[in-house]
Amino acid sequence: MEPLAERLRPRRLEDYIGQEHLVGEGAVLRRMIDSGRIASFILWGPPGVGKTTLAQIIAQRLETPFFTLSAVTSGVKDVREVIERAQSNRFFNSASPILFIDEIHRFSKSQQDSLLGAVEKGTVTLIGATTENPSFEVIRPLLSRCQLYVLKSLEKADLLKLLHRAVTEDVELKKRHIELQETDAILRYSGGDARKLLNILDLIVAAETGDDIVVTDKMVEERLQENPLAYDKGGEMHYDIVSAFIKSIRGSDPDAALYWMARMIEGGEDPQFIARRVVISASEDIGLANPNALLLANAAFDAVMKIGWPEGRIPLAEAVVYLAMSPKSTSSYRGINAALAEVQKSGNLPVPLHLRNAPTKLMRDLGYGKEYKYPPDYPGHYVKQQYMPDGLTDVSFWERQENDKVNRNNNK
Repeated sequence: MEPLAERLRPRRLEDYIGQEHLVGEGAVLRRMIDSGRIASFILWGPPGVGKTTLAQIIAQRLETPFFTLSAVTSGVKDVREVIERAQSNRFFNSASPILFIDEIHRFSKSQQDSLLGAVEKGTVTLIGATTENPSFEVIRPLLSRCQLYVLKSLEKADLLKLLHRAVTEDVELKKRHIELQETDAILRYSGGDARKLLNILDLIVAAETGDDIVVTDKMVEERLQENPLAYDKGGEMHYDIVSAFIKSIRGSDPDAALYWMARMIEGGEDPQFIARRVVISASEDIGLANPNALLLANAAFDAVMKIGWPEGRIPLAEAVVYLAMSPKSTSSYRGINAALAEVQKSGNLPVPLHLRNAPTKLMRDLGYGKEYKYPPDYPGHYVKQQYMPDGLTDVSFWERQENDKVNRNNNK
């Protein structure tokens, strides 16, 4: 017997749930489908939001041959064979056959290169599906030949609609009396993934012997016994959560910073990775507005290394709250970036003669270090002299910001 998710896969656009911004009345992809002609495009979105289903519906709606390749199992040879078959099946003035590639982000550069000619000539209409950011995973020439459509995680109303459709319309489930008394747990475990939602429902129903089934949160939690949080440490969600964590510290929101850190912890993130991000934030975002932040961040990192996990979360949380509540300055971060940009622009400018090292008599005879003024010999341990190379004497890289605890001596 087919899994529930496959049995309920929509065959018509009218039965498709979610993605109203793409396939709702008047939406961009809906207009293209209704016109009977589509251009190559890539569907980018999390798992279980209907990428494969949408591609199949489009092919059926346009009554055009539909070829499927999986990036996991297909090589360059498979791609070329499918393109040749598509070319032989195409009739004059007919719509191009659709080539659907699931997980296109897993295709190597050579595999993606093999698609370029067929897509450009219109031999096939490419529909790619990916859960990863195409700008990182799809080669630029191929990406430039395709439209990009972003699919969103299904909302609560969409998931509830799908659940009710399953218990009332599925040929197997409607034979039994299923009451959805509580749905918070099943929705939480699904994470906006329709396929996972239906798989969970299928598992729960299969575990019950009677025909009268009342679905509750407790039942779902007992049946699953797993961490419901989606957190792929190699995937885009990982970087999104890390980004939200750092931006919450930078934005002085300790509650949000703790929440995103908790998401990383519950998702199984390496504690040292979190601690490293905290140290970086202490320098990049707090900087000279509170130099003690870097000391505390380093102390938290050391504490994590010494005491381990889960207790290491406590000093990390202390450091995160401290950083979030500290005044902020990016003057040193911006300064080094400006200096790097200048070095890349102007190259290897010579060191002023008076600043050069003079370990030998020859170098001293050549004037190396001769005119150097030793600051401790002057009042306040300061004397004005040239430290920048010739040509950059009027350039400033570090600009004091309002919160900085240090001031510049007027050496310019």
